[in-house]
Order: sequence, then structure tokens, then C-alpha cells
Amino acid sequence: MTVPYVSEYPLPKRAELQIKFLIVGGGISGLACAVALRRIGHKVVLLEADRTLDTQLLGGCRMAPNLAKILYHWGLHDKLASIAVKSQMINLMSFHTGECLGPHVWDEEMLRETRGEFIFAHYTDLRSLLYDTAVSLGADIRLNSPVASIDPDDQSVTLHTGEVLTADVIIGADGAYGLARGLITDDPPAPHQFVMYSTTISKKAIMVDQDLRWLYDQQYRSMFSWFGDGRAVLGFPLGGKEEFALFVYGPADGFDGTWTQPALLDGMRECLASSEIRLQKLGELATHATCVPVQDFKALDEEDWVHESGRMLLIGEAAHPYPPGAIQTCAMAIEDGAVLAKLFSHLRSPDQITSFLYAFESLRLNRCTTVCTKEFGDIYFMTMPLGPQQEGRDNHFRSKRDRGLNVLDAESAEEECPQWTEIKEVFGYDAEDEADNWWQEWGLLRERAAGRVNVLEGGLANIVVKQQSNHRNMSPFPNSKIARSKFH
Repeated sequence: MTVPYVSEYPLPKRAELQIKFLIVGGGISGLACAVALRRIGHKVVLLEADRTLDTQLLGGCRMAPNLAKILYHWGLHDKLASIAVKSQMINLMSFHTGECLGPHVWDEEMLRETRGEFIFAHYTDLRSLLYDTAVSLGADIRLNSPVASIDPDDQSVTLHTGEVLTADVIIGADGAYGLARGLITDDPPAPHQFVMYSTTISKKAIMVDQDLRWLYDQQYRSMFSWFGDGRAVLGFPLGGKEEFALFVYGPADGFDGTWTQPALLDGMRECLASSEIRLQKLGELATHATCVPVQDFKALDEEDWVHESGRMLLIGEAAHPYPPGAIQTCAMAIEDGAVLAKLFSHLRSPDQITSFLYAFESLRLNRCTTVCTKEFGDIYFMTMPLGPQQEGRDNHFRSKRDRGLNVLDAESAEEECPQWTEIKEVFGYDAEDEADNWWQEWGLLRERAAGRVNVLEGGLANIVVKQQSNHRNMSPFPNSKIARSKFH
């Protein structure tokens, strides 16, 4: 499959007014934000508590086409290719019997339309790629810099060392349990019913087992999804260091911790005790694992992504936490950075800052909420209890399999499979186009009212964005405080 290289894209528009951003958190969302903002000329300081990026316990990472297309646009195609492998197919499996309920080969035409690819890598490798890119662009990234407090009103951050840093805008990218989200809400997540174990297993160890080498001996490079009664497993090969990643979902067992804490392998193996023999063998080959809760956080109220000071914004899982192992977690984080940079590429005056932060929330809220709902739905779909619904699900897939059809494709006499329709809509989304559309529809109107652009600059010379029909609002900030603020 041919993908677009960066040379096919224009250089990014650099902001006329360049300001300082202070990013709290060096995960995928913080680093992607640093890359995106440096590409358009803004000053960036990023603070990360970790001493090193070498966090191998974090396991595998699935990258959907809507993520890959952004990194390709940023000129990272070749570097991404060096750490990742391309996915070509998914096999849907029975957790308990090992029966293949059916395959689905990814539609090459659909992937071309998305301008991305479906790829797998180690989380640490993706994080390192973004770190190296941000540093090469001039971002000031400070590892081993835990933050003690954030004061959005003074636009300052205090480190544990006592050092105080200030900026024009603070970006809270320190996750669902971080300080930044804690300034907005103290609502705890709902009690969790599931945990997820994450591990990686050496390809070399897999290939010497005749039962397991099948995972790599497919006609197409495949991801595997095992559906079980209150349990499920996702498995996929990784680029870079040749390993096979496993995400194992099961009932809450009291062993959950954090992504950086080693978990008891016995807990994961107990979760796999009722599974088919290949999964049990994979569990025995695992030498390390983490276990994290599958928690559903209460969504932030509308406009809470932006602190009332108008100078602090939440992004990534600080704004919209996802279930662990979700295919879109990293994609939503990188989309956040791309959208924020697109908006701030138009910065000319300090009085635009707050309006751009609210515009970001307006653009991202529905998208992230919808995708999060789908991700939880996928987990429940895979872990469906035994019964009529589960039998109907499995028989539907078997019927397509037995007729030689892709299990998610439409049949000749029916509409497209709802799950596949959702997948294509999520994959095909272009975050940067959405930000461009906002600027054309609303941003330029505000600039003309402020006397900062002329008709030619805001008119035909700029109408280059594909118009999309989904979620068009009658206002750039529906019900927003920004409509009543001095910045309007």
C-alpha cells in the first residue's frame, strides 16, 4: 500500500505571535502536543516525572489509521516504519475453544482513503519517537521533574525541587489521576468490574512451539481477538523488538495496580485458566506483566477542559480517559496535539488564546466522547456472557466465515455491518481538517470583526479545506462561557 509522504504536504503555517506553553506530562499526549506546537514555532517546556522513557512494562500499542496519517503528515513515515509493523487482518476467536469465528482482511481501498495504516509497535518506541522528534524541533523536555503544584491563575507550575516555572498557557497532560485533572474535578471513577493484564512475549519463544507458531504463520499479518464469557484477549505482533503483545481482560481480582508496577503472573494465568490451550501456553511463556483497572471515569462537564482562568487546558487522558488497551487511546492523544497546533497556528494576539482553548474543547469533546463509548462497547461485546446474545453474535460471524466473507463486511442483501461502519468513520476522521474547518467557519469571522484580516486573506485564498457534514454547530462555542467572556 502506498502512503503519502511529507513532501506531498505544504509546510505548516507558523504562528505570527509565538507564545510559551508549559506541558505537564510526558506521555503520548504531552509529547505529541510538544511536537505539534514546535512545528508552528511556539515555545515549549515539557515536565515529566519519569527519569527515563524506557518503560518496557507498558507493552504493546495499536495505532489506527487516524493516528498514522498525522505522524505521516509530520514527516515521520520512515521513522515510524522502523519501529512498527503493518496489520493486514484480524481473526475473531473463541476464548474457550480456540475456534476461529472468522477473519477480516483490512480493506486496502478504505485504508488508502484514510491516508493512514493500521500498525503495531511497542508503546515505549512510540513515546521515544515523539520525544526525539520534539527535542529535534527545539522543545525543552525535562525528565525527572515531578510537579508539586499547578496554579492556573498565575500560569505557574512548581516542581518538587521548589523551582517555579511560568508560561502563557499550561497544558495538563498528566493523565486521569494527575494534578491537572484534579484541579477541575475530584469525582472518583465508578467501581470497576474488569482488569486488564498487559504483557509481551518473545517471538523466538513462540516460534519453537508448534501450537503457537500459527500466530505468525498466517497469510496476512494478523491481530487476534478472543471472545469469552466475562473474559477476552487481544493479541498482536510488534515492530522493533520482535515480540507478541497480549491484553488480557478479566474480572477484577484485586491484583490491579499501575502501568509501572509489575503484576503477579499468577493472576493473569488464573484469568486464562478456562481459555483454549494456545492462550494458556502464551500465559506460561510470559515473564512479566502489568495489571490495571478498566475504569469508567465520569465525563467532565462541558467547558471543564479549560480552567476558568482561561489559561490552562486538559488534553489526552487528563481530559478524556479511555479503557486500557483501547485502540484509540494513543490516536486521540495525538489528534489532540494536531488540533491544538492547527488552532494556535493562527495566533496573532493574546486575546485569541482563551477562545482557541475553548475552540479546542468544542472540536474535541463530541469526538472523544463518542470514541470512548465505542471503546467500552467493544470490551463488553468481546466479554459478552454466555447466552442467546453471545450465540447470535458468534453464529453471525460463523455464517459469514462459512460463505468465505470478511466477518465485518456487508452481505449483498443487507446494509454494512454496524461495527464496520463505526470503525471506518473513526479511522477516516481527519483531526486537522476539522480544525481548519473551524477556522474557516468561525475563526475568520471573529478575526474580521476584530479587524485583523481582510476579505482576500480570509476568503478565496484560504478555502482549501474539505467540508465535512458531521456535527456542524450553529455556534463555534455552543453554550460556552467564551460567548460571555471579555475575549469574545
